[in-house]
Amino acid sequence: MLKDFRLEWRQRAALNGMLLYVGSTVFVCFLSFSLKGGTPPAPAWNALFWIILLFSAVNAVAKGFLQESRGRMLYYYTLVPPQAVILAKIAYNAVLLLGLAMVGLGLYLVVLGNPVQDPTLFVGNVALGALGFASTLTLVSGIAAKATNSNTLMVVLGFPLMIPMLLLLIKVSKNALDGLEFEASQSSLLTLVALNLIVGAVSYLLFPFLWRS
Repeated sequence: MLKDFRLEWRQRAALNGMLLYVGSTVFVCFLSFSLKGGTPPAPAWNALFWIILLFSAVNAVAKGFLQESRGRMLYYYTLVPPQAVILAKIAYNAVLLLGLAMVGLGLYLVVLGNPVQDPTLFVGNVALGALGFASTLTLVSGIAAKATNSNTLMVVLGFPLMIPMLLLLIKVSKNALDGLEFEASQSSLLTLVALNLIVGAVSYLLFPFLWRS
């Protein structure tokens, strides 16, 4: 994780590019709805937020393994077990996505208004989403890095895996916007936690075989 943070700090252009992407997409949404003379309705507000966060996650996590050369991966192989590599990548990407999500949410609330009636549930759901996106896309990035056309393969593999999680996240966020009781979102939240644990366990068990290939 420390290595990834140092690389990210040295290559600040990539981080600035991600922040610029989030800010520009939020501003485009603001321009689109300001022409109609108001803020977007709650369902559109919710859907646009998760679309922005999803594409930001793909752009941020894609470089996790794709930027690692084969020689560097062989060097890692002599230093640490593969489980440590995949868990560190997931943890780093989760912290990065959580930071991007909070920045994006802050801009979104300032520019497009705040229809959220249960902020605690909404922020907790965003944190679960960032962790889920990080774990899923990190594993997919590791698989795609072994292929020749890795960027295309990551998109093809990643989006079908993200759809069930995205549907649950949108559902819980809609409940937070409507101010429903926590019990209405409890089963969806438990399913999200279970999905995150399953993806983490699968990554931990299968990545050693992927790394040796």
